[in-house]
Amino acid sequence: MLAKRVRELRVKNKLTQLQCFLDTNIHFGRIEQGKRDVSFSTLYKICDYLNVSLEEFFKDFQKIEK
Repeated sequence: MLAKRVRELRVKNKLTQLQCFLDTNIHFGRIEQGKRDVSFSTLYKICDYLNVSLEEFFKDFQKIEK
């Protein structure tokens, strides 16, 4: 679910994986494919880059789990 949410926000911001990597040095492709675990600090950087709070990032997770 985390990978799907990262991709959703990236696409919403009309950014490519390459552009995200060049701007942040974070490999979004690996995250979106679920090939890389994400630390809290990396997730925080992703949220900051995509202009969403951590609360916004996780807001739909509860709905999915129910």
